[in-house]
Amino acid sequence: MANVHSPRPDALSSPPLIMRRRREIRAVLLGTVAALALVFMNDGGFGQAPAAALQSQVSPVVSPISFADVVERVRGAVVSVKVKTTETADSSDELEIPHIAPGDPLERFFKHFGEEGTPHDHHLKPHLTQAQGSGFIISPDGYVVTNNHVVENATEVSVTLDDGKTVPATVVGTDKRTDLALLKIKQGGPYQHVEFAKTAPRVGDWVIAVGNPFGLGGTVTAGIISARGRDIGAGPYDDFLQIDAPVNRGNSGGPTFNTQGQVVGVNTAIFSPSGGSVGIGFAIPAETAQNVIAALKDKGVVARGWIGVQIQPVTQEIADSLGLKSTKGALVAEAQPNSPASAAGIKSGDVILGIDGERIDGPRDLARKVAALGPGKKTDLIYWHDGSEKTASVKLGSLPDDKEARVNPGMSRENNAFSGLGLTLAPASSVEGAGSQGGVISDIDPDGVAAQKGLQIGDVILEAGGRAVNQPADISAVLAEAKKDNRKAVLLRVKGSEGTHFVAIEVKPVS
Repeated sequence: MANVHSPRPDALSSPPLIMRRRREIRAVLLGTVAALALVFMNDGGFGQAPAAALQSQVSPVVSPISFADVVERVRGAVVSVKVKTTETADSSDELEIPHIAPGDPLERFFKHFGEEGTPHDHHLKPHLTQAQGSGFIISPDGYVVTNNHVVENATEVSVTLDDGKTVPATVVGTDKRTDLALLKIKQGGPYQHVEFAKTAPRVGDWVIAVGNPFGLGGTVTAGIISARGRDIGAGPYDDFLQIDAPVNRGNSGGPTFNTQGQVVGVNTAIFSPSGGSVGIGFAIPAETAQNVIAALKDKGVVARGWIGVQIQPVTQEIADSLGLKSTKGALVAEAQPNSPASAAGIKSGDVILGIDGERIDGPRDLARKVAALGPGKKTDLIYWHDGSEKTASVKLGSLPDDKEARVNPGMSRENNAFSGLGLTLAPASSVEGAGSQGGVISDIDPDGVAAQKGLQIGDVILEAGGRAVNQPADISAVLAEAKKDNRKAVLLRVKGSEGTHFVAIEVKPVS
């Protein structure tokens, strides 16, 4: 039977074993040194072989794309726009001097420094100012696109071409609502020109901005489309492209190109706390610009459709109170008297869901679609009224010069009915200037539910839950009924300082 022995504690210290281990270690070290020497001789230095091995497993680095060929084709069509305007100093800018009685010691002072006694004797003289922006030529005969704010109130306009030549130009037409303008170079062509893109860019596409930032001359920057459909509060038809290609002062009116050299947008604004680019620029989409420029070239003005409603977004609370399944659409806060919408039977509290066979996403979508259809167009409105979907035929009017599609961002306590809302109401007839109908907010808790919804002292609640309000008790009844019916919210129609709008107030059902 074989014997099993545990290793002796001093086995590693025996001389034969120590000699054998030393020979093994030496062999390993010699092998390692030989391998390193071989690597050094073959590759010219230590570390080359591992690096080469890694590179063989990694995809080759692609060189950055170059826009040089595109820029070379288009930059000749990009121009600098310089304008002169005449401004008159406002009398309110003058130093206001009190009346100086004859013989007063101060009379000599003002007579000396004021030339004629006091600064009031100075005549307000007009003076010339200069401004500049960018633009681009869209036809061989010299039509130029730029921003309205670049040439607004201009008395003289000139265009500096890419080769440095300056030529006079005239303003064909402007459109303040989209901030676009069309110029015409007075001298005959032909001129190098560019075309608008026929397809819209996608988010992530490369774009190239060319312009005249800070008056430095033709400058090129590149970036991508960061977002589409941006609303920056510039007007009711906002639908901007957001780009991260640097756009600085003086780039206004310049073009944004795709990699094919076609214009996808007109640079018009930037977001910046300092006035310089921080990577957030906005451009008018080519589709919008094309339509506006065509109208300016044809008639010198842009005629837009108009239905005559004051609208606001549909919040989830408003949708719940009206029985709508989604928040898409535009809530009619008020239909103007004698307007196309009023003639078609549209009333406050209705929600417009679509027009001309297309559904709308919200108020601005409706405003853009109505404007694009143009005056005189006969079309159908799809709207939500009294719990069901209806259709009405409407003939669009012409948007008056002084009107735009207006979009709002979205008391004795009657038996404590309003205590949960933080309101004190009084009959409107009891408050001078509040009108004869409704309940006027005479006091409000700044931390209450109503204040958080934007209601203010002086606002008049005209309707509650679709019912006319003659006195605060009418609102109490609607709130009580909503709680009993386990409804989530009650819709209030409110007249405030900025017009009439709807507010959805959440109610707690009776447990």
